[in-house]
Amino acid sequence: MGFFRRRGRDSESERGAGAEHDPRDVVRAYHFATRHDFHRYASGPLELDWATQPDPFRRFAGAPLLALERPAPTVEPRFEPAYHAGSVAPRPFDRASVSQLCFDAFAITAWKQYGDARWALRANPSSGNLHPTEAYVLAPRGLGLHPRGFVAHYASDVHALEVRAELSSELDERLSTLAGDPPRGFVFVGLSSIVWREAWKYGERAFRYAALDLGHALGALAVAAAALGWRARRIEGLAHDELAALLCIDVREGPEAEEPETWVLLEPHDAPQVEAFGAAAAVRDLGALARGLRRLGRANDLSPQHVDWPALEAVARATRREGDARADSEGATTLPARRHVRDAEPEALGLRELVRRRRNAQAFDSNAALHRDAFFQTLARTSPGGTFLPHRVIPGSPKVDLAVWVHRVAELESGLYLCVRAPSRLASWREWVLPELAFERVETAPHELELFRLRRGDVRSQARSLACHQELASDGCFSVAAFVDLEGELARSGAAAYRDLHWEAGFVVHLLYLEAEALGLSGTGIGCFFDEPTRAALGVRGSGPVPLYQFACGRRRDDPRLTTLPAYE
Repeated sequence: MGFFRRRGRDSESERGAGAEHDPRDVVRAYHFATRHDFHRYASGPLELDWATQPDPFRRFAGAPLLALERPAPTVEPRFEPAYHAGSVAPRPFDRASVSQLCFDAFAITAWKQYGDARWALRANPSSGNLHPTEAYVLAPRGLGLHPRGFVAHYASDVHALEVRAELSSELDERLSTLAGDPPRGFVFVGLSSIVWREAWKYGERAFRYAALDLGHALGALAVAAAALGWRARRIEGLAHDELAALLCIDVREGPEAEEPETWVLLEPHDAPQVEAFGAAAAVRDLGALARGLRRLGRANDLSPQHVDWPALEAVARATRREGDARADSEGATTLPARRHVRDAEPEALGLRELVRRRRNAQAFDSNAALHRDAFFQTLARTSPGGTFLPHRVIPGSPKVDLAVWVHRVAELESGLYLCVRAPSRLASWREWVLPELAFERVETAPHELELFRLRRGDVRSQARSLACHQELASDGCFSVAAFVDLEGELARSGAAAYRDLHWEAGFVVHLLYLEAEALGLSGTGIGCFFDEPTRAALGVRGSGPVPLYQFACGRRRDDPRLTTLPAYE
């Protein structure tokens, strides 16, 4: 860990940090160094320098601005049906549908004000409301937005697209080949991270938070696409530098540079998929073609000064992809279709209204309770299966399992539970947890839900202590911790898996957020927790699974001192 040396303000990043190490060792060192513990927190600022607080909105001065429509929330599609392929007829790809997609996935949902302070809330949640994620639209010609195909940055503060480049004919054709069914229409969305926005407040732990936020953005995008009758599929095969060129973010360096993360193909839910070898051929040389595009606009400066955290540069470099032959994200484990078990059926809820009203809870009513069947359905939502569309954006079988602290769930005993999202890990979990823990299957749970009781009794105090002593974790109906087999995934997939695991954890928590809203409750993501004590609560030690994220669900108590203002005038 000696290569994680912090340097002073305005210094250049230590680019060679950790370069001589196995990338997986860099990940291990970073994760170990950024753990919180009862007796120490990960390295971060001793106090917040408000003079250098990053601008939450990236803009590109001089870039042509394409205004988007601002659609009002509609009753259709309903919450539950919208999640399933075939329930919503695919909308055509045009100005109206792209406007709706950006509005539902990334737009401002409201402004909050307290005294002179004013801040925006968005459809995609973010750690500390710092929003490191930026979104880009790659659109072919013929959408009614621009005469030619283009790459554009989504500016959430004005709900518009800033054109960064016009596509060449060759690049436009290549993207159409990758989509596979151009007559039906398609669009790509690319995502990047500005880790400095999180580092300003959280220091070395910022990479983890930015990666979790990227997972939230994938969840918000996939749900917004499903509401349009589209499926969202991650496209792989591009190296880090190639994706940066394709998103037109390869010309800025330093703390405010954008880290290219991934890009997603949006297509009709019933469109035939391109064969893997055909998609791989279409991906080849995309970066080279994109580098020849003329860039439009100049990125704004977010902060006048910066503090350098070399650990962030080291883990970013270690986890970047070098490109491979994979070119689509299908192959998620298929589980049996789920039955609906809610008291109030979610079909009565409009999905877009629910997305717009989602908020981070700041406090919970400690007397509110949730019914057992609704709790089961909420957990079941996180497991892919049947015709469920949003999970298509997360490739492969589930990697995230959930430890659950149950506080107030009617007809279910309070205690510590474990929800295993991939049945193939059951045997491993039986070895990982303490032998004195019960590991009793919850027989009243739906058959497709692998839910086990580890410990009976009041676990509120433990949940609160593990979540950096935050009452949110104990005052709600339940709280969860997202666990992953980090060592196993590093061995199987290399250092880049570190990003993927955080993305999946953020994606799963995003689904839990929306389920909470559908139940008339609220949720909040908890990034501050004590890593090793959380593992110890399940008896996990050594190379066993590690927690990446926490989440709590309950009835929100609003602060009457806050004023809510419209998202857009």
